[in-house]
Amino acid sequence: MDAEFARDMWKAVEPLHAVTYFSEECRTANKDVGLKGFWMGYFGSRAAPLGAVSAGTVEAAFFGFHPARVRRAVPDAWSFASPEAILRARSEAAARALRRACPGIEGVAEAAAPRLHEVVMAAEAAGRPLFAANRGLDVPDDPVEALWQAATALREHRGDGHVALLTAEGLNGLEANVLASAAGDVPAERLRQSRGWSPEEWDAAAGALARRGLMAGGEATEEGRALRARIERRTDELAAPPYGVLDDPEALHASLVPAARAVAAEMPFPNPIGLPRVG
Repeated sequence: MDAEFARDMWKAVEPLHAVTYFSEECRTANKDVGLKGFWMGYFGSRAAPLGAVSAGTVEAAFFGFHPARVRRAVPDAWSFASPEAILRARSEAAARALRRACPGIEGVAEAAAPRLHEVVMAAEAAGRPLFAANRGLDVPDDPVEALWQAATALREHRGDGHVALLTAEGLNGLEANVLASAAGDVPAERLRQSRGWSPEEWDAAAGALARRGLMAGGEATEEGRALRARIERRTDELAAPPYGVLDDPEALHASLVPAARAVAAEMPFPNPIGLPRVG
């Protein structure tokens, strides 16, 4: 399977996963289970597959967030709700959000969830902690929950690979964010605030990138854009092999696109997760 198909699948799978960040159902579920505020809900629900881990583990695995933002939420999150309770709440809420946003999702899920699960099970977990943790969860009986869980595992598989490539290029989480915004992916101020960095820290990282020749005048240089393109291409290449298990990958992709478009209609663009518009 090639990199282009893997990227197309990311654009179809990511919106299905992303209801956990953008939908009212999921924000309310985090609150109802006991998590305090958006960011504790974010870190607690996304990290729950890992268990009651430390802040340092979340900082390393999530990559790009200010340590202080993480540490205001973790490990306190586990004193308000157990990972097991959070996992139940996040899965059920995601399914409610998908059913509301895409009324036809039931039929899509019944056909697509088993195929996506095949891809999940075919993927390599070595060096991918968030993917491995999500793959290790029991598959829900509810088909829409199962669809969301498979989509979540695959987006974390891609994300873990992306983080490995960024670190291999000598970019820390802050510098990766600054370079992404300088390349035009997400407005700098939106990304800076969402990840919790101060203006001074952001500017210092921009200075470090400028000294490497990756930025100039607040924008990515040709070298910086080439590095970003190379990382994105390699990310897609690393995400591609598991899809080779499918007997009709294009049909699976086509079945997911309408649901992805319906969900994406409720998402902000541009967004901090860097997802482009579907289709």
